[in-house]
Amino acid sequence: MTDNTLSLPGLSPVDAKEIHARFDGGALSSDGGVLALREIEQQLGYADMLSRCLHDKRDPSRTLHSYKTMIRARMFAICCGYEDCDDLDELRHDPAMKMACERLPDSGVPLASQPTLSRLENAPSWRELARMSAAMIDLFCGSFNTVPKHIMLDIDDTSDRTYGGQQLSLFNTHAGGYCFQPIHIYDAATQRPVCFVLRPGKRPSGLEAAMILRHVLRRIRQNWPRITITVRGDGHYGTPEVMDLLEKKGCFYILGLPGNKVLTQLSRPWCDNVATRRVSGKVREKIRRFFQTRYGAKSWSKKRKVIARVEATQQGTDVRFVVTNLTGRGKHLYEKVYCARGNMENLIKEHKLYTMSDRTSCHRWEANQFRLFLHTGAYWLLLLLRGAAPKRSRFRTATFETIRRSFLKIAVRVIELKSRIKIALPTACPHKNMLILLMVRIRAQSP
Repeated sequence: MTDNTLSLPGLSPVDAKEIHARFDGGALSSDGGVLALREIEQQLGYADMLSRCLHDKRDPSRTLHSYKTMIRARMFAICCGYEDCDDLDELRHDPAMKMACERLPDSGVPLASQPTLSRLENAPSWRELARMSAAMIDLFCGSFNTVPKHIMLDIDDTSDRTYGGQQLSLFNTHAGGYCFQPIHIYDAATQRPVCFVLRPGKRPSGLEAAMILRHVLRRIRQNWPRITITVRGDGHYGTPEVMDLLEKKGCFYILGLPGNKVLTQLSRPWCDNVATRRVSGKVREKIRRFFQTRYGAKSWSKKRKVIARVEATQQGTDVRFVVTNLTGRGKHLYEKVYCARGNMENLIKEHKLYTMSDRTSCHRWEANQFRLFLHTGAYWLLLLLRGAAPKRSRFRTATFETIRRSFLKIAVRVIELKSRIKIALPTACPHKNMLILLMVRIRAQSP
């Protein structure tokens, strides 16, 4: 008989002994940590949530893969670093991945292939996507053990480069090419995702931002009627439409305010004052002062509180403005409250870089929006896995890539016996004690 097992050539001898490497290891997986994600997903119920929003029009007698199983497989693959549907053509036979999707490693049916998953991505209608977006907000609210008294919502947009004929793709000079510009909304305290909207590659208008915030606030208030909400964003969202909406809804806000000729003229005495203080005080580096005033543009319905941060250095003076309805000193509101939104950039980075949410290469907008929800599910799983680490552990603040390399990319041998499934992990696993602790803490959080 002819042996068709592939071999790995080109390996040099070790201590005068030849190396014979063949791909005949059997039921092995390089992603053994996906079984931990399985436990988290069962508690979270993200795949079940998305699948309930989809109307399955397939013939049940010819259906082999449920929407829930396919969504799970797609999210687990993204968490393990396989962001493309094509990767599932090989991963569909991976024993650990099959077990994570509730299938036996050897005798179970393989997972869905790339064509089947591509049909899934193109299945949702815009109405179903709207239901998914509302369900994601419900999931966010349901993730708290007790109703918080106050939440801070960070809103921002980011560029998502496109390289084809995708719907809503527009040329953006700042991004350096054609792109989408999706809006991300997170809870600042817990870093949990709230809402994601895939939109054209241009700066959002005030009406568009207000419309998105209106839906988010309404859904949150349906879950938590008495919650106090503060919205924080940069100058893109310091528009009269957004401020009028938030004041009407009884929300607080602190938003960046783009400069103009009136604000420049208004801040000129402040700049002269700070520059004089720097020279007279012989300060070499810089000096920073804060000023407050009531200001109202012609397009505003009323005057509002504006905080100016004036900084003088050797290069001159620099002014930044924020508008807010919060009470307090200008220095505290600017440095401690507004500047804390810088962490939002890290959240977007983790969503884009570590869950590869910019792989929106489908033609239809609906398919790309659904992909964004799948990558958000992977963000949820990695966030909860990281959150299971002890507070003083270095993994509590690690990036998603560190979490993936430490706890997901683990080689395992899977043996399916008659009455049980045996999993052999490497004895020299560098983080085995922490992995054991994570599984104990995850299991303790289950119902």
